[in-house]
Amino acid sequence: MAETNRVVVHFTDGRLLKGTTIDFNIMQPKFHVSPGGTGPTVEVLCSNMKALFFVKSLEGRPRPAPAQRGFDAPRSLNAQGKKVAILFKDGELLCGYTLTFVPGRNGFFMFPADADTNNLRVYVVNASTAEVRTGAEADALAQRVLSSKGRALAKA
Repeated sequence: MAETNRVVVHFTDGRLLKGTTIDFNIMQPKFHVSPGGTGPTVEVLCSNMKALFFVKSLEGRPRPAPAQRGFDAPRSLNAQGKKVAILFKDGELLCGYTLTFVPGRNGFFMFPADADTNNLRVYVVNASTAEVRTGAEADALAQRVLSSKGRALAKA
């Protein structure tokens, strides 16, 4: 029997879809999400996704302040692999650890850096990223993005 996963689909156009899935497979071009009791199952094309967040709760948690993101947060117990920083085309920064990033593939899984996040793991679609860095370069990317966001907030 397939495992049911709570997920939040982030689409490249900014839409979100929350629900459960039992058929996500990185080798398949589509999968299905059952919204929490709000209607029929929705077919999701992976090519339309920015990322798929496997979450603890569909209600979510408030986002941390920008200064608390990056690799400075307490490391999550499920964080495995090498450091990875992802800058999405929409400007969002996601920091964590990965065992499966290979440039040129459709996507990869990563574990969030922050132990207090609602996210268990994230499948990142490479086509939705502006930049992906690992190891020491991940630290540099995170610091560059966070410091530029800090300067933008200070000017506002």
